[in-house]
Amino acid sequence: MAYPGRPTLRPSLARLKRWSAAGLDLLYPRICQACECAISFEAPREGLSAWFCEECNSTLPRIEAPYCEVCAEAYDGAVSTTFRCENCAGRKLGFEFAFAGFKAQGPIRTLIHRFKYERRYELRGVLSELLLEALKEPRLAMESLADWVLVPVPLHPSRQGEREFNQSWELCCELHQATGIPANQALIRVRDTEHQARMNRRERLANLRKAFAPRPDRWGSPAPDLRQRKVLLVDDVVTTGTTTDECARVLTEAMGVQKVVVIAVARG
Repeated sequence: MAYPGRPTLRPSLARLKRWSAAGLDLLYPRICQACECAISFEAPREGLSAWFCEECNSTLPRIEAPYCEVCAEAYDGAVSTTFRCENCAGRKLGFEFAFAGFKAQGPIRTLIHRFKYERRYELRGVLSELLLEALKEPRLAMESLADWVLVPVPLHPSRQGEREFNQSWELCCELHQATGIPANQALIRVRDTEHQARMNRRERLANLRKAFAPRPDRWGSPAPDLRQRKVLLVDDVVTTGTTTDECARVLTEAMGVQKVVVIAVARG
């Protein structure tokens, strides 16, 4: 896997950053985001070990093979070949595949809910670190991600006004800072759709039809030029893939995007 990475700091600035981090650890010891116990002072200051104690890090609900090659639904049986789950079998989707590094369970689910519904904006750092794990999926690991673009799943303006931010865009911005992959709010949500938790597949499809569109600039000019680009479509949680499928179709059919892969913090 290749992507630009974090900007390189001058040695003097890098040392200052390390000393500042160590000083903050002394004044405000780091707390595990799962069990809220203190993290060892010697623990790394980057990666998941900077956010979780050793025990909690080892027990996070990671998604490991075997899993559905399309939607990343984990499978507990012994499968040695790639497969599609019942939900994805026979479906033609707008994206190539979706992947999340973790299941939406336990501390992962709690962190996402606190971020979205309790406005715990400071959690964007740990969630973006969890999102970074999705880029380790073997098919993405072979790509030169420097050529890709991060695009968030948009919220309707009314819902974003209530929440005060779009969690997917915040994750894009954090991931951009960590990887150097450019980020672009290329889509808008033009219909405020109903919540889909209790809908079946047909109802979900009808609910989301024509809900998304390319984003024009403030003067109504054409949408950002993403023709023949490859897109990482970013969301906090991916479930059936209905929402991301609609977004991907707008990107490919209306905006000429070459390929779309969905990445998320967790698989619901």
